[in-house]
Amino acid sequence: MISRRGKPLTPEIKKLTVSVKQYFDQIKIKPKEPSVKRTADALGIGMATVKRIMASYNRDPDLLNEQTKMRGRPVHAVSASHQEVVRTYIRNANSKGEHITLADIKNFLKEEYGDESFHKATLARTLNRWGFEFGKGTRTQHLKEKDHVVAARQRYLREKRNNRGKGDDTAICQPEVYLDESYVNKNHSNDFIWYYGEDGPWVQKPTGNGERFIILNAITHSGWIPGSKLVFKSTRKTGDYHGQMNWDLFKKWFTEMLLPNIPKHSLIIMDNASYHNILSEHSPPTPQSSKKKIKEW
Repeated sequence: MISRRGKPLTPEIKKLTVSVKQYFDQIKIKPKEPSVKRTADALGIGMATVKRIMASYNRDPDLLNEQTKMRGRPVHAVSASHQEVVRTYIRNANSKGEHITLADIKNFLKEEYGDESFHKATLARTLNRWGFEFGKGTRTQHLKEKDHVVAARQRYLREKRNNRGKGDDTAICQPEVYLDESYVNKNHSNDFIWYYGEDGPWVQKPTGNGERFIILNAITHSGWIPGSKLVFKSTRKTGDYHGQMNWDLFKKWFTEMLLPNIPKHSLIIMDNASYHNILSEHSPPTPQSSKKKIKEW
């Protein structure tokens, strides 16, 4: 007698049911009982199950080889043994900046444990119980470089490496001069100081940042270049010092304070600020040029 209550029937049991049913169809036993009931009693299964198996067999005998699907509600509990695997998967995805959802985690578990089923709602509750949170990500500006920028960096590094011979910083063929601009506020100071608790802080800081001073200077391997430092007060209230800088001011400092104080045949290294790269008066117009300038050219 076979008892399969609550469990799916295997293909072997289905084939056995068909064989028993066909056997009782051929044998005449009194008192006469339906062969379906005799088969159900012999195997310990329900008459409806016997009828369902015979209907499948009469429709297509190959259907007996298919595994029977589980009936009723499937088990959705996520085993605690999967916690470390899920934690590693989520942390790796976070570190790479990849967008991850419940569907991604469910597909990952399905690939790792194909014999188990995972429901999204149960998985979400499990993740909360394990200490994970579903929240808004932080938007950041990732570095996106164009091909000409990458090529320019490679040219810069090649020229710099060739100027240094065998890689020794002391064996420089031509002097390297680095220049840059920055700014500082008049009232800039540290917010934290040591003081005695009963007396309170004695140092009184002025309110506000105060006036802004812009600094231009240049440096070499030997140190700051004498006579090249320029400090002046900004007259514009912009976000940073770039709003105060322009080509005329930079050109005046470059020709009058920098060039006379550096060795001949020096390599001058600067960034790509807009006031560092100005087209000549005889240069062709750009797409940003006005119609008047295009016509004049």
